[in-house]
Amino acid sequence: MPDMPPDVILKVDGLKKHFPLRKGFLRKAHGLVKAVDDVSFSIPAGKTLGLVGESGCGKTTTGRVILRALDPTAGRVLFRRGADEVVDVARLDRKRLKPIRRGMQMVFQDPYSSLNPRMPVLDIVAEPLRAHGWKRRACDDRVRELMGLVGLDPRHVRRYPHAFSGGQRQRIGIARALALSPSLIVADEPVSALDVSVQAQILNLLGDLQEKLALTILFIAHDLSVIRYICERVAVMYLGKLVEVAEVDALFARPRHPYTSALIAAAPTPDPHAEWMSHTNARDPGVSSGVTAAGCAFAPRCPFAKDVCRKQRPRLADTSPDASGAHQAACHRVEEIQLEGVPVD
Repeated sequence: MPDMPPDVILKVDGLKKHFPLRKGFLRKAHGLVKAVDDVSFSIPAGKTLGLVGESGCGKTTTGRVILRALDPTAGRVLFRRGADEVVDVARLDRKRLKPIRRGMQMVFQDPYSSLNPRMPVLDIVAEPLRAHGWKRRACDDRVRELMGLVGLDPRHVRRYPHAFSGGQRQRIGIARALALSPSLIVADEPVSALDVSVQAQILNLLGDLQEKLALTILFIAHDLSVIRYICERVAVMYLGKLVEVAEVDALFARPRHPYTSALIAAAPTPDPHAEWMSHTNARDPGVSSGVTAAGCAFAPRCPFAKDVCRKQRPRLADTSPDASGAHQAACHRVEEIQLEGVPVD
């Protein structure tokens, strides 16, 4: 059995996903886009890890590779199926992967495009059940049970997606993800397309379902307020790499990486008297570029960059005052920020 702590349900180790850049009539490869580049993290059973970063940083690709919607370039994805069984999802062929999919499911970002408009809700939610050999009568009963579980009227299973609101459609998507009783849910920005009031309802639903069904969740988002509300631990991603990993309260109280500080400072605050960019004088994080330098990818935009930052790529290192490993950051200034956090000037 691969080495994995007994309380961990998912362990990602050195995960990479590279896409070739092609041009010309023969579409020859002339370079690589390193969408996910040596990413490692783990999620204990029943917990929620937030994967956060700006658009284009590789967080959605990470989720898709974990579920094998995309094949990894390198690395391991260790998933605990039961008390004594751990499998490397990245190494499985399609035949051996099918039974593993029962335990790993995804909630998609857009509730409008993720549901087939030509299928009634009954067939949409029952689709994974039928793919795994469930009989029709059992499928119908399970779908009605799931509709009640996510707060929808089971009598509406014959309706089509257009008859539901955006929030209700996302509840249908969640019901479909829960159909096979998975232990791991990858939620890919599940509330970003919804109104703020509806977002709160869906987040509360996910929290209730997690407690009731003992779910483990990888929650992908770019909205820091959502991450702070639902997650216990946060992994910050920039240009395919993790730059900081910490407990949610510690991350927001004292971010260790300049990029994390910039993200927090750029987020809207409900306090009208708070000064913008109060956490750091780092620049607005802006939009990621697809090109990375030999050194730290954030160096061209970091106000604290030194010569070593432009020449050598940093690795995640412990910045916890007690050396517990609870707070990690990939920054050459680790010795400076270990006790003080990122300075404001």
